[in-house]
Amino acid sequence: MPEFDIAGFRLAFPEFSNLVTYPDSQITFWSGIGEALFITDRWRWVYTYGLQLFVAHSIALAAQNNAHPGMNRAPGSTSGPISNKHVGSVSYAYDSSSVMEENAGEWNATSYGRTLIRLARMIGAGALQV
Repeated sequence: MPEFDIAGFRLAFPEFSNLVTYPDSQITFWSGIGEALFITDRWRWVYTYGLQLFVAHSIALAAQNNAHPGMNRAPGSTSGPISNKHVGSVSYAYDSSSVMEENAGEWNATSYGRTLIRLARMIGAGALQV
């Protein structure tokens, strides 16, 4: 099994290049979990990309836990995507269902998770014959 390349991860996902916000230790932790979960023979040439998506999803969720420290939210608390917001006389609504993966649960919490679950479903389908 190839060793997870943190520098390669940061190149592929430059949004995680801040070493203070996203320390190597956090990336190493989540890549270790992913390496235990992903079967290299099944994922083959997309193994590294799938593992990178898993790491990105996991650390993005961790960042969401830290995003609103003054909001009296308990660590690990979650909420769904904003679908309605009112500020004065202005109202915003988002159709989040149009970008959600059906029956994907917590993988829908980040764009990385949605991409990962789509990829995993294709890999899990195996070879198709027409």
